[in-house]
Amino acid sequence: VVTRDDVEESLKALWQYVKDKEQFLKDLHSQIEETGQRLSAKQGERDYWLEYKNVISKTQANKIMNLEKDIKEVKDNLQRATEYYRNALKAVKEENDRLIESHMKLSKEQAPENAVRYLDKSCRREIEENEWLKEEVKIYQKEVSDLKASIQLLEEENIGLVKKLIDSRLQNLRG
Repeated sequence: VVTRDDVEESLKALWQYVKDKEQFLKDLHSQIEETGQRLSAKQGERDYWLEYKNVISKTQANKIMNLEKDIKEVKDNLQRATEYYRNALKAVKEENDRLIESHMKLSKEQAPENAVRYLDKSCRREIEENEWLKEEVKIYQKEVSDLKASIQLLEEENIGLVKKLIDSRLQNLRG
């Protein structure tokens, strides 16, 4: 039997879990922003080196290509990180929804038990008698249904016998 305190503790733990996940998501968003800023810095650096390459020197072409590779890697990493965090957020939300749903279901299932537990003996006895009466009504309804079926069979049999009797009297009158 789960007590109200157990349910409250469970809900508090769930609430703390959700808050922790939200903090985790905030941290992830700040990392994404940080990566975006690094990307902007790398793009600025790339633009500078492109100008340098075109104006002053061809010898820096390898460095520019490396920086372009770095920028591409940062973009790819950003794309992967964004996708990963998006999926992680979705998974966390689904898990939270599932946990909340299970706690709500558990609370709904325990609510009648908790309510009955706090009732006095006479109210509990009335509830038990009500349950017993419901079972008795089901039994009587089945008996009534069985009797109706028996009556219908007897009526059909009587109709058949009356029909035979009328047919035999008609034959006696004709014959």
